[in-house]
Amino acid sequence: MPLGRVLIGDTTQHALPDQLLQPFGEQVARDSERRLKPLETACAQEAFTPLVKEIENAGGEIHARTLDARKEDQVISFLGDADKHAPLEVCIFNVGANVNFPILDTTERVFRKVWEMACYSGFLAGREAARLMLPRGQGNIFFTGATASLRGGSGYAAFASAKFGLRAVAQAAARELGPKNIHVAHLIIDSGVDTEWVRQRRIEALGPNALDDPDLLMPPSSVAESYWLLYQQPRSAWTFELEIRPFGEKW
Repeated sequence: MPLGRVLIGDTTQHALPDQLLQPFGEQVARDSERRLKPLETACAQEAFTPLVKEIENAGGEIHARTLDARKEDQVISFLGDADKHAPLEVCIFNVGANVNFPILDTTERVFRKVWEMACYSGFLAGREAARLMLPRGQGNIFFTGATASLRGGSGYAAFASAKFGLRAVAQAAARELGPKNIHVAHLIIDSGVDTEWVRQRRIEALGPNALDDPDLLMPPSSVAESYWLLYQQPRSAWTFELEIRPFGEKW
């Protein structure tokens, strides 16, 4: 019987400015479909149409849909439908909410929306994935973290607090679910991922020479490979937290 995977990407395009389905999420989907099948993915409509065509043209199987990852009923429905296609084996949570505001400009709405996207929706996805995996006694739940998961930078009160919270959710879930043969991991990406959106942000912030050093941005394929390595780990040597950065990143 084939095993099912789901990728919950950036799904709430109306809530805050964001990069929608990040290309590394697309790369995870490509790699997953190449190595396992079928794949269920949630992302913005305009983001997944080319990805679906690419995978289907290569002979793969993918079921894509939009959802608001902050809505409990939609997350339950999405994961339940995915589990009907094939027993849920992997759930990757990759919703972003990376915004920067001075503390006095961080409105109640901004703080709450960032928390909903980067923390609360991760709790919903992890909880419902676990609900489906526990009766079978196996599964993998992976959360995407960031530098802000470990420290609060200037202007990142909303984002860092949400990512701190997501990391805590992942830790608690790992300690509870690990003894039940469910691998929960938290992947910290200490870098910008090489996407058009990130490139434009760097140019705006650092000037026209911001992209001169190719070793400062992480290729999406490298992130996808890190998730694949987590998935392949035997339970005798599971990693909870994997921190990755490109060669040129200072830390």
